[in-house]
Amino acid sequence: MVACLVMPLGAVYEISKEWILGPELCDMWTSSDVLCCTASILHLVAIALDRYWAVTQVDYIHSRNGTRIGLMILMVWLTAVVVSIAPLFGWRDPDFLVRVNEHKKCLVSQDLAYQVFATMATFYVPLTAILILYWKIFQAARKRIHKSKFGGKKEGGQQRGTNRKGKGLRAAAAGGDAALCTPPPPATVGGPAREAIRPNGVAEHQQTTAFTTVASGASPDKSSNNGALSVCSHVSEVSRQEMLPKEPPKKSKKETLEAKREKKAAKTLAIITGAFVICWLPFFVTALLMPVCPGCYFSDVMFSIFLWLGYFNSTLNPIIYTIFSPEFREAFKRILFGRKNQRYRPGKTR
Repeated sequence: MVACLVMPLGAVYEISKEWILGPELCDMWTSSDVLCCTASILHLVAIALDRYWAVTQVDYIHSRNGTRIGLMILMVWLTAVVVSIAPLFGWRDPDFLVRVNEHKKCLVSQDLAYQVFATMATFYVPLTAILILYWKIFQAARKRIHKSKFGGKKEGGQQRGTNRKGKGLRAAAAGGDAALCTPPPPATVGGPAREAIRPNGVAEHQQTTAFTTVASGASPDKSSNNGALSVCSHVSEVSRQEMLPKEPPKKSKKETLEAKREKKAAKTLAIITGAFVICWLPFFVTALLMPVCPGCYFSDVMFSIFLWLGYFNSTLNPIIYTIFSPEFREAFKRILFGRKNQRYRPGKTR
């Protein structure tokens, strides 16, 4: 809408270097300018609010229906209409007609109260809201990453315990065909459960279990130690490797993908916010200073550059969203080509 309603008359104004279309068309052009630019900026707030709810509220994705989205869009346009038509109902500076007819300049109402109201409602309050919402989204993403890392550390601690046990097996296996068992004490091997009397008179229950590991191609060695039988087996290299626990991966694929996704989201938010601030901040600072300081000199060329930089933001937003957001990309495809050309992809939100 900025390109259709605002830019053509703006281009005529820039080429002719003066306003030659009269006060009526000036009112129409400035009202359309404020309406479309305000709606464009407030839609960024609505998108940020929608993303914030999607991140912080688990059930929001189920309650986000057409009615709720329609109400958000309606609020955006109602606010934009109120800001844009206020000068048409008398909230304008008294020099408006003189400025248009004699000085050939078409500007939005230079009334100080209106400029404060318009710039606050159109830029400064939305900018504050966007920064707060995106900061909260970024914090939620960081918190999610820290949670996954903390869970990974817990699992890593358990894995390290397993590795410590594995190191004992590796140490036992390091000496070639070393035996993995030690002859048990003679009084306990092969016998039933017994009770041993300690010096303090407490009976201690003792139970022994013989553990024998016989590898393929290995013959057990039998030796007698005071009548006790010791069964030990030499373990081959292959069996030793099979017994050693495998090293767990340092980072799971799920955690890596989640971290990459959050980094991409943070990068997208930074680009969107940065483009918005860079494109609109110079214009709105100048727009607020002009009625505050009527005697100050503001270059027409500088003001035109700032104005068209703001227009450029409306052109830039769809490009940014379609490049970095698959959902917006699919939505634009449906708008441009219709639903018939969109093949259904299972598992994707349409």
